[in-house]
Amino acid sequence: MPCSLMPVHCVTGRGFNNLSQVSMARHIPTGQLVAVKQTNLDECTEEELLQLMNEVLLSRLFRHPNLLTSRLVFSSCCQLWVLSPLMAYGSADTLLRTYFPDGMSESLIAYLLYGVLKALEYLHRMGYIHRGVKASHILLSGEGHVYLSGLHSVYSMMREGKRMRAVFDMPHHSPTLLPWLSPELLRQDLHGYGVKSDIYSLGIVACELVSGRVPFQDMPPTQMLLQKLRGSHCCLLDVAPFPLGELGGLKVSRSGVDSGIGESVATGSLTHSATAPPTDRPQSPGPKNHSATLHNLVQLCLQQQPERRPSATALLTHAFFKQVKRHNRDSFLSLMYPAVPLTSPEDPPVSCPPGPSCHAPTSPTADTPETVWDFS
Repeated sequence: MPCSLMPVHCVTGRGFNNLSQVSMARHIPTGQLVAVKQTNLDECTEEELLQLMNEVLLSRLFRHPNLLTSRLVFSSCCQLWVLSPLMAYGSADTLLRTYFPDGMSESLIAYLLYGVLKALEYLHRMGYIHRGVKASHILLSGEGHVYLSGLHSVYSMMREGKRMRAVFDMPHHSPTLLPWLSPELLRQDLHGYGVKSDIYSLGIVACELVSGRVPFQDMPPTQMLLQKLRGSHCCLLDVAPFPLGELGGLKVSRSGVDSGIGESVATGSLTHSATAPPTDRPQSPGPKNHSATLHNLVQLCLQQQPERRPSATALLTHAFFKQVKRHNRDSFLSLMYPAVPLTSPEDPPVSCPPGPSCHAPTSPTADTPETVWDFS
């Protein structure tokens, strides 16, 4: 490890097809905790090397407060080192698994999605499609800043200095991304797809955050494709998306969780179905009542025709996000309770917000299942 970094003996997980190890370290000059991803380049295929190069290059190109980019990238022997800010709360998927198995509050959902939309607005203006918007790519720092990661899936719409109206490339690892991908991307026809594909993915993420489970996740892939191409889409659990007999196929997610440095794509196969073993997220016990503005937001994002979906800029003015302006750091901590941020062993535990029935949760250690993040 470079002399300017001090290890804190906390390996937070592995990723990138199990080729990368992610650890927590302290930057000695500033004293800040950082996430360090080490990847053995000798074990990577040519396609995987291209993905790593694309992520590194885009990380140097983009500059936006809601996009997670690397602070430093270098190689030593056969190891690629990527240093990024530590996301102390992990990903939205981590939070769902650990603290909000039945879904998050609408206030917290609005807080997260607003940050994602700001990042998407920037990417779309720059001429890029993210193609990997999912809960495990939505990261949260200890200070309450929302970041969008997963830059390896980003695709440019620029060709020879001109912006294309549509592109036709299929994302890598697309089988694992199927639940979030838009109908027009999956259709792979002559019309192609554009930036509105990310808006559809945002609608799926909204359903994911509301219920704690990913729509379509455990359907057989063929059935999932047919449902999307026919125009059937998921909706919030207080409105039945399918006949009751089909709801048994909509089980909880097995999607990967993120490292806090932006590279988790869940590994899976096209044969995964409802007969799979029990999943990590508990099943939501039953329908909830959701606001009309949240219903409207999801309905707009999941329009079958991409031209009928609003842009990221238009969605930022949606009535559902009016509540975001009321939040400051103190109110953010109340939204996160009972979640606690990841800290180094020598840091004091974080206490919960004051309240009449508030009991400080025990801060998980690096060896407990709650903080061993899965990056595969």
